[in-house]
Amino acid sequence: MGAEASAAMGLPSYVQDLGHGVYAIDTGFQRDHFDAAYLVVEAGRAAFVDTGTNFAVPRLLQALTGLGLAPEAVDWVIPTHVHLDHAGGVGLLMQSLPSARVLVHPRGLRHLADPSMLYQGALAVYGQAEMDRSYGVLVPVAADRLQASEDGLVVELAGRPLRLIDTPGHARHHHCVWDERSRGWFTGDTFGLSYRELDHEGRPWVLPTTTPVQFEPDPLHRSLDRLMQADPQCMYLTHFGRIGEVATAAANLHRLIDALVAGARPLRDVPRRHDALKAMQLDLYTASLQAHGLALTRDEVADCLALDLELNAQGLAVWLDR
Repeated sequence: MGAEASAAMGLPSYVQDLGHGVYAIDTGFQRDHFDAAYLVVEAGRAAFVDTGTNFAVPRLLQALTGLGLAPEAVDWVIPTHVHLDHAGGVGLLMQSLPSARVLVHPRGLRHLADPSMLYQGALAVYGQAEMDRSYGVLVPVAADRLQASEDGLVVELAGRPLRLIDTPGHARHHHCVWDERSRGWFTGDTFGLSYRELDHEGRPWVLPTTTPVQFEPDPLHRSLDRLMQADPQCMYLTHFGRIGEVATAAANLHRLIDALVAGARPLRDVPRRHDALKAMQLDLYTASLQAHGLALTRDEVADCLALDLELNAQGLAVWLDR
């Protein structure tokens, strides 16, 4: 199902019905079709997977209304990890969801109970003006509404099992959520980034995300392999949307992770390292996209992936120094 079907249901234009009771909500973060939260609905009960930032909360609540669901129908809010584009709105959203509990990776739990360190870490990366513009004031979640996940934990949504596994590599506080009904993973950032404008003949192109500060290539390779062991039919990416052809995408992610590592290591001590890391990525992604079938110039790729090149370079630098 797509935008036309969603509109026929009376849903806002930023909500897409993906079938199997799964809805993608474009949070509007940074630009359209960049950041998604997901709503899973089963027998009148609901769960959010990722929330976007504080500024996405009205959209999430309006998605419920569009589906005829009351806020009391939400049982779970499950951030894949506590980076702010995935979990910045959790505390504010919970103020409107009286029946919900937050299921978070154990390494992220304390940061939702007291988001002050999370805020300061993001402030160091983005600066005050960007924090005010894109994230707002973080709201803590009461301790009695927080539950830590564990590897292999299964929770139910009106009898629909959702299984969580530990997936480090992008962040040590990252878990992914398996939905047997749709045979899809909600992958946060573990399965990388994929933008629909870079699809070619319906095939997605996926790149790894190495944003600060816990990129670890070997654990990321292992996490990808664990996701693929379930024989998934699709992946629900926060950035952005549902993708198929997951075996091809996974193979490309493995190749690009290895290429990023090989390209970054010689740049550890060069002058203007940040610029060199961005240029290395740009060359790599331009060649990969051209092999994918898109005749994009280096400048066009730079425009499309500007934010990702910047943040990935920062994360690669942290990894090199570690």
